[in-house]
Amino acid sequence: MSRYSPAEIEANWRKAWDEAGIFRAGNDPAKPKYYVLEMFPYPSGRIHMGHVRNYTMGDVIARHKLATGHNVLHPMGWDAFGMPAENAAMASGGHPKDWTYQNIADMRAQMKPLGLSIDWSREFATCDPEYYGQQQALFLDMLEAGLVYRKNAVVNWDPVDMTVLANEQVENGRGWRSGAEVERRELTQWFFAISDMAEELLEALDTLDDWPAKVRLMQENWIGKSRGLQFAFGLNEGPDGFDRIEVYTTRPDTLMGASFVGISPDHPLAKQLEKDDAELAAFNAECRKGGTTEEALEKAEKRGYNTGLTVRHPFDTAWELPVYVANFILMDYGTGAIFGVPAHDQRDFDFATKYALPIIPAFLPSEDADPQLNAPYVPPKTEPVHYVSTIAGDTWQTGAEAIEATIAFCEQNGVGQGVTKYRLRDWGLSRQRYWGCPIPVVHCDACGVVPEKKENLPIRLPDDVTFDVPGNPLDRHPTWRNAPCPKCGADARRETDTMDTFVDSSWYFIRFTAPHADTPTDIAAAEYWMNVDQYIGGVEHAILHLLYSRFFARAIHITGHLPKSASEPFNALFTQGMVTHEIYQTRDENGRPVYHLPEDVQDGKLADGTPVQIVPSAKMSKSKKNVVDPIGIIDAYGADTARWFVLSDSPPERDVEWTAAGAEAAFKHLSRVWRIASEIAASDAPGTSEADEALLREMHKAIHDVTGGVESFGFNAAIARLYAFTGVLAKSEAGAQAKRAAARTLAQLMAPMTPHLAEEMWQMLGGEGLVAVAPWPVADPAMMQDDTITLPVQINGKRRTEIQVPQEMAKDEVEKIALATDAVQRALEGAQPKKVIVVPGRIVNVVI
Repeated sequence: MSRYSPAEIEANWRKAWDEAGIFRAGNDPAKPKYYVLEMFPYPSGRIHMGHVRNYTMGDVIARHKLATGHNVLHPMGWDAFGMPAENAAMASGGHPKDWTYQNIADMRAQMKPLGLSIDWSREFATCDPEYYGQQQALFLDMLEAGLVYRKNAVVNWDPVDMTVLANEQVENGRGWRSGAEVERRELTQWFFAISDMAEELLEALDTLDDWPAKVRLMQENWIGKSRGLQFAFGLNEGPDGFDRIEVYTTRPDTLMGASFVGISPDHPLAKQLEKDDAELAAFNAECRKGGTTEEALEKAEKRGYNTGLTVRHPFDTAWELPVYVANFILMDYGTGAIFGVPAHDQRDFDFATKYALPIIPAFLPSEDADPQLNAPYVPPKTEPVHYVSTIAGDTWQTGAEAIEATIAFCEQNGVGQGVTKYRLRDWGLSRQRYWGCPIPVVHCDACGVVPEKKENLPIRLPDDVTFDVPGNPLDRHPTWRNAPCPKCGADARRETDTMDTFVDSSWYFIRFTAPHADTPTDIAAAEYWMNVDQYIGGVEHAILHLLYSRFFARAIHITGHLPKSASEPFNALFTQGMVTHEIYQTRDENGRPVYHLPEDVQDGKLADGTPVQIVPSAKMSKSKKNVVDPIGIIDAYGADTARWFVLSDSPPERDVEWTAAGAEAAFKHLSRVWRIASEIAASDAPGTSEADEALLREMHKAIHDVTGGVESFGFNAAIARLYAFTGVLAKSEAGAQAKRAAARTLAQLMAPMTPHLAEEMWQMLGGEGLVAVAPWPVADPAMMQDDTITLPVQINGKRRTEIQVPQEMAKDEVEKIALATDAVQRALEGAQPKKVIVVPGRIVNVVI
């Protein structure tokens, strides 16, 4: 008997699958379809164990569905545009395209040994002109439908790299790559009108029953529906054209606690005032260098500038409030103006304390509470509180009740209007960089902004660019930016902004249904394959990627490229945990950490004997070097070992820690399975009918449990059941025929997790064809029922013995057997029992 040698068997079976074409997907109305998809990777150059876990999970589902008679689509692509490629080009003097496609080739070569059931014929990268040309076509259709527009907006501007940065690219107020202080600058930008769909996107969350509740809640909070009051403070002696400051608030019940009005540095009033106030102009300029996210502003020091202006309170015109320009107010949220209520908001409390402004409670926790608050009092909206300063007078109300009462009062008295608003803002898609999808419009002096003609698509990126000067190479390209106006034919200038890379990933799953179509989609293919039945990816994409994808599916339907049934594109979503590993570090002469790869550390030391500091496990990260190269694991133990380990160690929604000992244990188990299968294949030992039947009963129980585990994403539970069944098979005294049947079933049950080993077992045990397409075994309910069961026997509530009886024995017969046991006879001492209670299949209670 030969030893288990993954290196010898795995490549052979991958070749067999490819030659048979079993993973190539095509429309087949005769079969139920199943579309399984993992979030596609960015081609950074190397895959890691996180990739292995993510794609193995999807592969288990895809292989199981294939075996259960489904027509399966399981594609792969590359999220290939973005700044990392440009950064690499700047660092090496190369070209982003060369860097990207080389990384794709490397990662594809690393992924294929995993034996994933992927239809590689559908592969594409988002930087392929064939892909982004169709994206440009979608853009033009969305522009015509009013789903895309252009306006001025305040953005994060890196003055060194000369580009707009996403909020996530601003770290402590500085550009993540250049380190320069980021400025808030007003630029003309392109936007998707996602906010128009806010209510629809919110309501549809209730239909996503197979999404994690935490993801739906995160999206709900991001959309941020709120009901509040829109009104205006009358402005005293403001500059020309300014007689009021519009405010939207979700807590109008606190209006009687207002102590100041704040406006954004980008508010029209602030911009007007700074023209004649150099000090204010300097303050505003300083504020515009800060972050633009709510989180960044919450962490920043609260600063304000007293404009000297005042406003009139809407409930009492004799009550005047000072107007401040404040660094924590964003123009993009609400109206760019707020009223401060220090008694009931921590931010306002900090600001009022700093600038010695009054702190006036609108409500208190009790009638005898001290109104001199030393900290803001912020109860839940559902908690009744004592309102001491409100339009309703002295009263006990919940916040929700008081809010509605205040809105009603204001509407009745002409003070303001109740308004429903959303936190969700339109999606700014313009990026001032090269490596992205060009926006297909031109700027004509005579015609304005003109869409490119579709017959001219794709608008390809030029290859002859350099990165020796900061900024967007497209702006300084000598010829690419020059183009004739599609409308009048005059000389015009191309748009040099490219699209946010979130656009690329917001419709790729639709393109997979017809990746070679000469239109964005093929309606027939989209109608057949959509929706994605199972989507798998990290929870870090729970908001933007998934929300943008939901918007895009609706937009693509509106523009005629997708059936309405696919407007909510992902039927089920699973967010997997991370793969973690210990971090190994030493310190340099300046005390800074130096990180070391796991393969460079042995017994806590480097090769030269230097001890390393071991940091508790964290997400695998190239910067921390706590990454495990899957290729090294595959070379040492085989792909099936890597797959088995990442599935078996913990529930898939939780993190899993990669350890060398765990991988070695997985390999030992698979080697044992190989040995057991080899021995059974060579055996002709007779058995007994009892032993044969006992083994087959355990086989059907295993079929039931493993199937349930796979279908419910309980992969670790399924594997635990396979461990147990392997043990039963090894110890069974059944005959060769029964053992071969059980071992073939074991191969089928293991096939989604360890497909190469399963194929080898299937062949040696006489299975027909490929196990990958063999029908999935079905548990026989009758074989899962034992003929006899063991019942505990209690005497006066205490367990004293047990009996074995036939499964379907009548209660009176069970009672006779229980009363005949030695334990019950000794307890009765010749007397009759007071009562005997037989619970069928559960227990016998004897009361004496």
